[in-house]
Amino acid sequence: MKTVSLKIDDLIYGETEKILSRISIPRNRYINEAIEHYNKVQKRQFIEKRLKTESALVKKDSMSILNDFEKIDYAD
Repeated sequence: MKTVSLKIDDLIYGETEKILSRISIPRNRYINEAIEHYNKVQKRQFIEKRLKTESALVKKDSMSILNDFEKIDYAD
């Protein structure tokens, strides 16, 4: 494990302490779980952005191919 020193806003610290007193887990564990959750959210956002970018890149070709298939269907 790595040791990290950080500054937390007083309001966030106070809210965190109130929550910790109710759920009875160590502050360190709580912060680790919060960071883990936030990392997952960020990874999903990165993937979503990449998918949107890649989708936009192939959109024109996809529409062209779809039109070609539609022409084949109506040729019968």
